Amino acid sequence: MTIVKLEDDYHNFPYLRILNQTTLIKPETIQKIVETAHVEEVVGDFVSLKKRGVNYLGLCPFHNEKTPSFVVSPAKGIYKCFGCGKAGNAVNFVMEHEHYSYPEALRFLAKKYNIEIEEEAMTPEMQQQIDERESLFTLNTFINNYFQENLFNTDEGKAIGLTYFKEREFLEVTIKKFQLGYALDKWDDYSRHALENGFKKEVLFKTGITIDKGDKMMDRFRGRVMFPIHNLTGKVIGFGGRILSKDKSTAKYVNSPQSEIYDKSKTLYGIYFARNAILKNNQCYLVEGYTDVISMHQAGIENVVASSGTSLTVDQIKLIKRFTPNITILYDGDPAGIKASFRGINLILEQGLNVKIVLFPEGDDPDSFVRAHSTSEVEDFIAGQSSDFISFKAKLLLEDTTGDPAARAALIRDMVETISYIPDQINRTVYVQECSTIMDVPEQTLVNELNKLLRNKYRKKIRATEQEVPAEEIPTREEAIKEFDKLDSKYQEQAVIRLLLAYGDRSFAETVPEEEPVQYNIADYVVNDLLDNEITLHDESLLKIFNIYTESVQKGEIPRTSFFVNHPDQEIADKAIELISTPYELSLNWEKNKIFVKTEEDQLQLLTKTTLLALKEKHISRMLKNIENQLKEPADEETVTKLLEDYKKLKIVHKHINQSLERQILP
Repeated sequence: MTIVKLEDDYHNFPYLRILNQTTLIKPETIQKIVETAHVEEVVGDFVSLKKRGVNYLGLCPFHNEKTPSFVVSPAKGIYKCFGCGKAGNAVNFVMEHEHYSYPEALRFLAKKYNIEIEEEAMTPEMQQQIDERESLFTLNTFINNYFQENLFNTDEGKAIGLTYFKEREFLEVTIKKFQLGYALDKWDDYSRHALENGFKKEVLFKTGITIDKGDKMMDRFRGRVMFPIHNLTGKVIGFGGRILSKDKSTAKYVNSPQSEIYDKSKTLYGIYFARNAILKNNQCYLVEGYTDVISMHQAGIENVVASSGTSLTVDQIKLIKRFTPNITILYDGDPAGIKASFRGINLILEQGLNVKIVLFPEGDDPDSFVRAHSTSEVEDFIAGQSSDFISFKAKLLLEDTTGDPAARAALIRDMVETISYIPDQINRTVYVQECSTIMDVPEQTLVNELNKLLRNKYRKKIRATEQEVPAEEIPTREEAIKEFDKLDSKYQEQAVIRLLLAYGDRSFAETVPEEEPVQYNIADYVVNDLLDNEITLHDESLLKIFNIYTESVQKGEIPRTSFFVNHPDQEIADKAIELISTPYELSLNWEKNKIFVKTEEDQLQLLTKTTLLALKEKHISRMLKNIENQLKEPADEETVTKLLEDYKKLKIVHKHINQSLERQILP
């Protein structure tokens, strides 16, 4: 029997034919992208993964978790979170994580793996077919290019914008790397330019770069140097614009407003350029402004991002946490600003990250300090001045309590509250000991106060949980038992399809007395057994997979598991990934200690037969129930006799199956 990929099926799905009409991506190119993309490499660009046996483990990027439950399996080509249930292949991950359409995800992966996609220029008709999100991205890219063109090729842009950037000592290569630009000081310059090139007013208003003034439009950014804001994959999602005039009535910085593609609370400036360096260094430097990020990158320190002047949010912290658990915040020498940021740092601690602080000399910020020193001097300064947040906060605030017992007591409570945000018990204990020494307070006093806070937080959490689920919605034990359907074969059907997906191309040998052992291919054995016994699967997605297997087996072929994992029918792909995912793997330490544990692969004959028998038992149970229902209805003697005979035969078979499965039938 031949193992095949079944690429031809990609030509047979209407969805892909529509896809080709709108994006001009050929099915064979799609197949090449799918086969080339390594799921661990794709996911690894967004999530910090650690090797665990044959798989990789990390914190799920789709929900908030403190203990890793996100597993990536290179062998199976899938990812699966056993916390929130999200699962998929490399293409699905990019779609889910970046909110991309299927064509967008394919293009992203093609670019990553240098796979050429031949496309024709989009016609106006094809432009109509682009969805709203894609239109917003397309417009931002178009405007961003226009801003760059203004900077380098207009008198105003060169005289004002380029001069400013050069005064900041930004090299041209740096300016082009960050795609910096300039918005001309005109009422509706770039808005008119966009309209003239086929963009609609509605799209301009939705991105927020254009303001609706009723009968006319107004550019949001006018006479400003422009800083495009990128998402994790490098797409422009918004802009920040800095005015260079000294007019105090005008805001120094203006940012894009919230839109479908831009949420400033979930965005960090520079994350696209910093993510690989953050992963490599296992460290993220957090600064305040755009120029801080750019200057440090130019100096060769690339693992740096900015909150862009906004208060740090939980979503921004989670974004960093995907790449590293270590954050170092770089502050200028303004104590008032530092104290105002303490609440945001508490949020970082609550997410389980390690926080350090670096305070630059008075009058300096990261931008000015980097421009005045060599890269090695900057790195040495950060390493030498780095202090853990708890110690930094205690020492900074302790100076304000001299001679004031009430203020000192308030500080102690404040420090204990900060420590209470740390989820790890060992870390809390270490910081309690450190604070005890710094503030000259008995350790047990701090421990007592900490325990009181933790108990209160726990009670609030329990109360909140109880309020989420009304008591009347929780089923009683009797209701739960009543809802259980003894004839439901869902789990048995899943087990059969999982068997095909995991071991369909394997074989087992069955020994016949006084004869040569007979080799059975599992896919062939399972498919023919179910067909011979006229057993039908009731779950539609499982039935789809079984029908593909049946058609293949009858052609003498076996489809690969990867074919189902990357199937164009998302229902099939989702079901296949769900069935082959497992949070467990056998430790190699067993064999090292000469303890040999039997696996499924060691017992394929037993696994195949018991899996099929379990499904047959459900099938026969339904047949028995059907006869019982018929016997309750009025019927002639001949019909009743026939039903009783069938019932008796089925009961015998049912008994034998349960005995083979070593089950005891209760009365």
